[in-house]
Amino acid sequence: MTDAPAPAARDYRDTVFLPKTDFPMKAGLAAKEPAILERWAKLGIYDRLREQRLGRERFILHDGPPYANGDIHMGHAMNKVLKDIIVRSQSLMGKDAPYVPGWDCHGLPIEWKVEEAYRAKKLNKDDVPVDQFRAECRAYAEKWVEVQKGEFERLGVMGDWADPYLTMKYDAEATIVGELLKFAESGQLYRGAKPVMWSPVEKTALAEAEVEYEDIVSTQIDVAFEIVDAPNAPELVGAHAVIWTTTPWTIPVNQALSYGAEIEYVCVLADDRYVVIAEHLLDSVRTRIGFDLWSENIKWRGKGSQLEGATARHPMHTLGGFFAKPRPFLPGDFVTTDAGTGLVHMSPDHGEDDFELCKQYGIDPVFAVDGAGMYRADWAWLGGQGSVINKKFVAADGPICTDLRSTGALLAASDDFKHSYPHSWRSKAKVIFRATPQWFIPMDAATSVGTQGASTSLSTNGVGDAAAPPFAPNEVAGPGSSNGATLREIALDAIAATTWIPARSENRITSMVQGRPDWVISRQRAWGVPIALFVNRATGQYLNDPAVNARIVEAFRQNGADAWYADGHQALLGPDYALADYEVVKDILDVWFDSGCTHVFTVEARYGEGTRANLYLEGSDQHRGWFQSSLLESCGTRGRAPYDAVLTHGFALDGQGRKMSKSLGNVVDPLKIIGESGADILRMWVASTDYFDDVKIGKEVLATASDSYRKLRNTFRYMLGALEGFDESERVAVSDMPELERYVLHRLGMIDTELRQAAEGYEFNRYTRLLTDFANEDLSAFFFDIRKDSLYCDAPGDVKRRAYRTVLDVLFHALVRYAAPVLCFTAEEVWQSRFPSDDSSVHYLEWPSLPSLDADDVVGAKWQEIRALRVAVTEAIEPLRREKTVRSSLEAEITVPTMLLDADALAEAFIVAKVTPGDAVTVTRTDFHKCGRCWRHLPEVTTDGELCDRCEEVVAHA
Repeated sequence: MTDAPAPAARDYRDTVFLPKTDFPMKAGLAAKEPAILERWAKLGIYDRLREQRLGRERFILHDGPPYANGDIHMGHAMNKVLKDIIVRSQSLMGKDAPYVPGWDCHGLPIEWKVEEAYRAKKLNKDDVPVDQFRAECRAYAEKWVEVQKGEFERLGVMGDWADPYLTMKYDAEATIVGELLKFAESGQLYRGAKPVMWSPVEKTALAEAEVEYEDIVSTQIDVAFEIVDAPNAPELVGAHAVIWTTTPWTIPVNQALSYGAEIEYVCVLADDRYVVIAEHLLDSVRTRIGFDLWSENIKWRGKGSQLEGATARHPMHTLGGFFAKPRPFLPGDFVTTDAGTGLVHMSPDHGEDDFELCKQYGIDPVFAVDGAGMYRADWAWLGGQGSVINKKFVAADGPICTDLRSTGALLAASDDFKHSYPHSWRSKAKVIFRATPQWFIPMDAATSVGTQGASTSLSTNGVGDAAAPPFAPNEVAGPGSSNGATLREIALDAIAATTWIPARSENRITSMVQGRPDWVISRQRAWGVPIALFVNRATGQYLNDPAVNARIVEAFRQNGADAWYADGHQALLGPDYALADYEVVKDILDVWFDSGCTHVFTVEARYGEGTRANLYLEGSDQHRGWFQSSLLESCGTRGRAPYDAVLTHGFALDGQGRKMSKSLGNVVDPLKIIGESGADILRMWVASTDYFDDVKIGKEVLATASDSYRKLRNTFRYMLGALEGFDESERVAVSDMPELERYVLHRLGMIDTELRQAAEGYEFNRYTRLLTDFANEDLSAFFFDIRKDSLYCDAPGDVKRRAYRTVLDVLFHALVRYAAPVLCFTAEEVWQSRFPSDDSSVHYLEWPSLPSLDADDVVGAKWQEIRALRVAVTEAIEPLRREKTVRSSLEAEITVPTMLLDADALAEAFIVAKVTPGDAVTVTRTDFHKCGRCWRHLPEVTTDGELCDRCEEVVAHA
């Protein structure tokens, strides 16, 4: 008779309470996020939040305006995501945190793009009526505002997208011109002819913030000026003063020579002429010029002060007129012997030092170089030629050097001088210093109470620099303004009163404001807010009549800045003035003045006069840009900064730490990342970076962000499954919970405090690390790992299981809130997965309120020790697992040197079969059999597959 087969072991899987959820492990963010955006739009989530937070403490992050031209790049994405994380975190902390996005719509970047379209059609922009050209610029800006708006929204940035601020809106243009007129009314405005950064390609003055420096190779020349008079050293008459320059094109505009009063000079023989140079530079000049026959018999030696009163003639003196006038020697504190010859040629048209020194001696600019960088047609030497930034024109074999060589004045010329040189950040072309009549806001004019509304006198003779008149603080000046202070002093005080994040950035902007020149606010372009002033043709004074100014502002409010280009100037002047007596200023405002006014028509206009932003946040380049223009505008009209705090982030670099460049082919496109992986991955990267410095982004960096995201997503997925069916009747009081649950709540409380501190300090790198580490180490690798046995196998009504699920519920409500500012889409998906509703959103929620614990520090210290011991146990088991002595920790029996809990509780915490006391951590394989349901190895199980006492009872009552 054949033995009957052994009965198959029963499968108890249907009795195990496994997590259940429809929340997918695979995110599919690229496809899912647009649907979430649509849902938010239908909810009107931004407006609903404003209603819910009405009356709460307000937090205003004022958005720095990007230019409305072209798709967003990684810098845009990083900046906007960081702003959104901060705004959402402030809302989470219960504040009313509005966010009004904005755009810079005027200025060169947009005008340049419209001009490119004209150039492509072989058309000249100057031949187009100004109203038509401005309309095309407006249409171009409108197009890109809409494109960028959609791209920023796709990043998950929540804000008032229905009503953003635009510098080209009529109300904004009216406010901008109104702020300009406040400067005019208080006397903080003058027109003078100073050398400013000028772009010959774009034909306009540029601000420092519009200039970038690149290394170039220039032509260096040494030129001899024959000395014709030297009252303190007559033996120098007939000798030649030698100058060195890397801008040969300035020689045709030379008007003087400068010396250092304390520098030792010598007159020595070089070939057939005597030359005067600094003795300290004798060897370097000899090497550069290459003369062989130098006499060691020095004809003359003396200090530079002996050159006082001396004159020389220009190498092209035979041309007569301007060139025939003797060039005086002037003392210059800036003259050094670091390089060159120790003598400097002076062109007040093309250098700050040159201008200031020559002005002291009554030498004015001559404006020989026009806006295109060519010598004006009537200029005796090279008239109508150029451009002066053309390398061939200024080369050693170019026309300037050729003419100088023909006179015998060119001692040396070579095209090999490497140095850093300013370029326009827009056209990438070289810029020049060029003296032109411009409008300035003075940095160092003392303020004093004076008569408001009086006409302010200016020197506008077209050549001299107008002395900035004293001014009275504007009537709307707020706390911090003081009579007698200069704009520079007020701004420096405001910087000291502002919180700078990181703190080192205060030094950066302080040094910039301490050293900056007067603010050049005029531009010679068409697309922008005009400098709406009338200048009296007879007196050179700009009209300062509050009634006229009020009509100008109202006209702009009704018809925008285009009102200035219409035929209504007499109506603006009113009956008291004749238009024929006034010059209508045609210059437009520096776009930085536009953006510097955004706090007025955005923050104050929406939230009340005198309201300041809590925070400005931009890249580190804005210390010389928007941070500074906003500061100066507000200090000049209100006597204080427009912000309480300023946060600076670094730049986004490629994976190797290089600046992104199309030519290098290393540009990382945020739109491509969003399209492939979703915006939350990009947001995770932003929050995870140390964004106070430059940050890297590439495949490896994004892979790290994706891995962190995946782990956090899986944490939520587990909690959703483990909480399936949870309701209030299951909740357990903290006092009735096991120690492990109370310890986890204790850890949550500690993390909660740290997360809040990080959010309040805008440290989201720390915030994200705290959140992910807690989810991975405290929860997934520890708490969830230990309690999965209770969740799966304990009876639904068991207190331990209920306590676990209660804590999971607390954790869920906390973690989904913590994650919401960073992973705005995923947090919404998680929330809706558990609490589906057509009218709810995770972003309506506030910071979690956690249950209180008694004696939690004792519990915390004890369980920290248990966790450390658990790590040691796991490490001790691992060699046996590798040797296949045990297949899992459940098959291990261990000894430990300290029994912090009873043996059963420790076995559960360590997920082993048995724990006994011993001298050290040791591991052996257990002899206990395996329960067929919970898979634990327990003494009451006599053969593998039988049920332990607990499982037998649960199955019996199922």
